[in-house]
Amino acid sequence: MTDAEPTHDVVVWGATGVAGRFTAEYLAERYGPDELSLAVGGRDRARLDAVADDLARRSDARDDVAVVVGDATDPESLRAVARDAEVVCTTVGPYTRLGTPLVEACVETGTDYCDLTGEVNWVRETVDRFHEAAVDADARIVHSCGFDSVPVDLGTLLAQSCAREAHGAPCETVRIYLDGGSGSVSGGTLASAGELFEAAATDPLARETLRNPYSLAPRGERSGVDPGAQRWPRRDALRGEWTAPSPMAAVNERVVRRSNALLGYPWGREFRCSEVVPTGEGVRGAATAGAVAGGLGLLTAAMSVGPLRSALRRHVFPDPGEGPTREEAEAGHFRIRVLGRGTASDGPFTVEAEFGADRDPGYGATARMLGESAVCLARGDVDSPFDGGVLTPASGIGRPLADRLREGEFTVSVDPAGPTVGE
Repeated sequence: MTDAEPTHDVVVWGATGVAGRFTAEYLAERYGPDELSLAVGGRDRARLDAVADDLARRSDARDDVAVVVGDATDPESLRAVARDAEVVCTTVGPYTRLGTPLVEACVETGTDYCDLTGEVNWVRETVDRFHEAAVDADARIVHSCGFDSVPVDLGTLLAQSCAREAHGAPCETVRIYLDGGSGSVSGGTLASAGELFEAAATDPLARETLRNPYSLAPRGERSGVDPGAQRWPRRDALRGEWTAPSPMAAVNERVVRRSNALLGYPWGREFRCSEVVPTGEGVRGAATAGAVAGGLGLLTAAMSVGPLRSALRRHVFPDPGEGPTREEAEAGHFRIRVLGRGTASDGPFTVEAEFGADRDPGYGATARMLGESAVCLARGDVDSPFDGGVLTPASGIGRPLADRLREGEFTVSVDPAGPTVGE
């Protein structure tokens, strides 16, 4: 660690990639140089210079944007990058292969960090390797600050906070519904999925992480009553319609359970959460749920077989760095509802939170979620009991991130009188 004052509030690491560039563009346009000292980072100086020049042209207030250069294979260069930043905000994946040295550099220098990872095997690795050191260094390492897992994690936090304030008790059960959306999947996201299946095929710890619903909880806390993600079509008791498994549940549910554990179990040790895709009522809803579950099952089976996984990654998936145009990233949308049910002294209650945006969830919306996470950390604008550790969006940043996203044209709301069962 160093006593020298960092030069940059936020370094966007991986700014030459699609997600990194969108994040840097958002920050450069949203905040002037007097509000946020911004730098773009990576290993290719020429490409970074081009990005920095373009960002300066797009911004009415910025004459230039700083460039920092480092290499994921050179720990000293990463320490230099981290040492000169309040926050390193990284989009460089797959994190299982490329992320650990940067986390280590941030812990060693006491620098806050945020990323977009959905690779739960790698998050488990950083928890086990770096949590205590990050606590000692006052370095907040906040994973999963994009579509995985900000809407679900913050939505649950808001629903639970509302339940406690309005009803005097937390929700015992939270159901998370991917109610709608349109957007694209990046080459980087699919590469991360491929790495997750690759790790599960070769690493017993990765397999255990995917089997155990509590695998991201602190050591000694990795068991509980929650059976984990829904695998089959099911008629939902809270909304009275059919639901299918969610492809994001394996990540998001574990992040929410880690938040509850880190915060000291304010939602109780019997708390259960599940994320699903609603498909409607009646025979049509059941058939749609079956089709979604079947398609997800086939993809999972194919990704679990080495030759098929390699063929998909080589011939079907886009390359890392590929993604939508700026116009396409601004054209999508998503909406997530978090419905919680609990029991107060005067009987059962429900609360409902909504989280959404009129932007592509994987790019336009994710760039804003990640960028505002970095700004919260840089400014110390957090509602968190932690100065350091391997954290989640809810436990490491909390409500201030929801407030900033509302200002950034997100829908973030909570209703203390949620719908009755079957509505």
